Amino acid sequence: MGADHTRPAPSAPPGVRRILVATVVPLFVVTVIAALVLWPRDSRQADGGAEPARHHGTVTRVVTEPCPPTPEAPGAVEGPCGTVTVRVEQGPDNGQQVETPVPAGPGAPAVAVGDEVVLVQLADPADPTATSYQIAEHQRGKPLVWLVALFAAAIVAFGRLRGLAALAGLGASFAILLTFVVPGIAAGGSPLLIAITGSALIMFVVLYLTHGITAQTSVAVLGTLGSLVLTGLLGSLATAATHLTGFGSEEATTLSMYQRDVDLHGLLLAGIIIGSLGVLDDVTVTQAATVTELAHANPGLSRTQLYRAATRVGRAHIASTVNTIVLAYAGASLPLLLLLTADSRPVSQILTSEFLAQEIVRSAVATLGLIAAVPLTTALAALVATAGRGPADDPARDTGPAPTPRPSADRDAALEALSASRPGGPSTPAPARWPDPERSTDTAW
Repeated sequence: MGADHTRPAPSAPPGVRRILVATVVPLFVVTVIAALVLWPRDSRQADGGAEPARHHGTVTRVVTEPCPPTPEAPGAVEGPCGTVTVRVEQGPDNGQQVETPVPAGPGAPAVAVGDEVVLVQLADPADPTATSYQIAEHQRGKPLVWLVALFAAAIVAFGRLRGLAALAGLGASFAILLTFVVPGIAAGGSPLLIAITGSALIMFVVLYLTHGITAQTSVAVLGTLGSLVLTGLLGSLATAATHLTGFGSEEATTLSMYQRDVDLHGLLLAGIIIGSLGVLDDVTVTQAATVTELAHANPGLSRTQLYRAATRVGRAHIASTVNTIVLAYAGASLPLLLLLTADSRPVSQILTSEFLAQEIVRSAVATLGLIAAVPLTTALAALVATAGRGPADDPARDTGPAPTPRPSADRDAALEALSASRPGGPSTPAPARWPDPERSTDTAW
């Protein structure tokens, strides 16, 4: 997560580092204390007694045949029909060949000889000692392992040590999500508090692990934390104003049947905050690095000039990132969007229904938090970048002697030489003056 900037940032003055330490360390301590208080201590274990046993197997034979008619459908019945022979590789029938019906129905896997599948062992209600097998799905372990290995190798090959740090940060993010956020919400904790605490913990670990313990990273941390809090407040106001209940998806409705005490409204807010975190770190790290690089390249820039120049970069970044957020939510909700084509209600009713209004609120709140991150982080970075300057270092307070002007004859000769045409080339007149330093660098097409 976040942008990669391989060159180490210039060291901040000691006074600035002390202020950042005095600000960041208490926030980190508060985050750790909140995580310890909210940590799930009585995580509920799923009751696996009613779940059928699942075993791995390999398809050795597939026989298809016409489907027989049924009393409900006297004509031809849609298939496929037939039997599949599978060699069981786990469980009490390990090594034996068993026959199962060809998988049929919506979402049924298409199997062929050599496929590695997952078998579900079912008991006969009339005779518990008699069992049968059904093919549930394909085994996906090996393809996923190879894909993850390729993913990790590409990151390390391109990013080297920084790539390793990014992988470690990704592992830490999943560890916090799987050991704190998900079990905490499942145990009945407040999803909003757990999401904010978990996101802050991920932010501290990932940003400092990936980008190092520097003033630049601390600025990004403060900007991300402030934007997260603002995103949580905006999400609370938006969901309250639109009267969202959290029952806008089939998954939420199913979850409420299994765990009745889960706060689905808070779960919706938690999803907005966690979903915004990854994009926020990228924007805040980029803005902090931009200000640092500008100040390093041109130490004569004032605090206002640094802020304006870095904000122009932030505007370009936001313009593309907003589209990323909306498309990410649209891609995740593509089946939902396709379902709208089959809905006969008016468009106004569809747009204001809970399942679509929920996605609109997600995108709008995440975008508002992202936009707020740019000026907040840029202002903090500009303060840090110029905090160590004395009066003599500020170009606005330059009280030293004025530079000696170049003699008029030398200046005229230089301008004449610059304006002279090259042999065999077009004539290019010299500019009358330097461009305005406050002018935007965006070129008009």
